[in-house]
Amino acid sequence: MSRKGSLIKLRVKLDEAITYGTKQEAMKLAREGLRKAKAKNLSGESEYFKGQIEILKRNFSTAIEHFDAAIKYNPYDGASYNDRALCMVELGIIDEALKYFDKGIAVEPDFATIHHNKGWLLNNIGKYRQALECFKKALTLEPERAVTYDNLADTFFNLNDYGGALEAYKKVLELLKPGQCKGIRRQISIKIKSLERKLCK
Repeated sequence: MSRKGSLIKLRVKLDEAITYGTKQEAMKLAREGLRKAKAKNLSGESEYFKGQIEILKRNFSTAIEHFDAAIKYNPYDGASYNDRALCMVELGIIDEALKYFDKGIAVEPDFATIHHNKGWLLNNIGKYRQALECFKKALTLEPERAVTYDNLADTFFNLNDYGGALEAYKKVLELLKPGQCKGIRRQISIKIKSLERKLCK
């Protein structure tokens, strides 16, 4: 395994913990990543994990400083552009956030997470058709991505495509690991029943 190989796996686990786990679990993984990056003298990775820790502490301006440093060490790290953009969203800097998602896509076009998160933001600001395209691109890159189907369903719902939303929500339940995210499963099951009633009218 390369010097960065174990850290890439840690990044994936951290992303999963942020999406479907607990803050405590995510913080533990971020600190483990920082410790390993420092031990391997990987400055860019150290800055990346420092940024994650600051996000979890909701110190978004400080996190941006770390992601900027990570980008200086590795201008092709799409995740650092992505997470910088997410911090900007939290700070209400929407237009610039979209630009940073695009910068991340330019340097790492095959990283599904950036397409997903750009879609999430577009959906939240009412640009549903553009969001749909982002989610579809994310799913061509990572077809088993449950969280993208969840957001895709929400976008379909916003477009009044209730059949599309229903199918996407069903796909989420299919892809979630057994025993994973019981609360989310319950919420999605309620949405499915509501959509089924709507479609039967």
